[in-house]
Amino acid sequence: MHEWVSFEDPDEERTWLFDVTFLTSRWTCIYGRGCQGVLTEPAPELVHGCCSYGAHFVDDDDVRRVEACAETLGPDEWQFAGRGRKRGIFKRTKAGETVTRLVDGACIFLNRPDFPTGPGCALHQAALARGREPLEMKPDVCWQLPLRREDQVAEDGHVTSTITQWDRRHWGAGGAEFGWWCTEAPEAFTGAAPVYVQMAAELRAMSGDEVYRLLADYLEGLTAQGTPLAHPVVRRRPAQSSRGSGS
Repeated sequence: MHEWVSFEDPDEERTWLFDVTFLTSRWTCIYGRGCQGVLTEPAPELVHGCCSYGAHFVDDDDVRRVEACAETLGPDEWQFAGRGRKRGIFKRTKAGETVTRLVDGACIFLNRPDFPTGPGCALHQAALARGREPLEMKPDVCWQLPLRREDQVAEDGHVTSTITQWDRRHWGAGGAEFGWWCTEAPEAFTGAAPVYVQMAAELRAMSGDEVYRLLADYLEGLTAQGTPLAHPVVRRRPAQSSRGSGS
């Protein structure tokens, strides 16, 4: 069970629906700190995170932006810069989707543990080094994770935009094959601040500054009044711990 809140967009014919339970949870990215990856079996030693299958692009603007950012990366920032320059960073799937190329079983932008910068997305690392938000350089789906926005258009043109967490089912049939997924893992719900604070930049980019302000004001007021409904993963934690201690 999740709690939700909705707001009418002040500038558009749009209703925003937000997952209060996830946004007030203490989920945090634990890449390199216990993340098991998204292969069919847990593989923390590879430090792939969710980069094993490459990035799917949402539109041509997304492709062009990432391509331009990749051109700014030097070989000291990007382990596979040479291969990317030679062969290109994208490919087309049989279904016609544009995705990043894979190198040795993961995204071409993923620097591996043996690279001087350490493991991680070259675009993400470069953005931080340059004092920029990673969302300015990474593919849309990558910087949004684990947030998910879905737009539904009614017959009269009114749009309902829902922002919630990515679940396995959102990946299609492949999601069921993941050996691990972070939004259902108790060890990922250990952040120092709630998601809506940690991911303020991402939420602003997804919904706009004014809508984010409405959301943040509401959630701050809600938490001031008491504890919001705990995330299902956290509510299950005692039972899971009990089973684990008995084995």
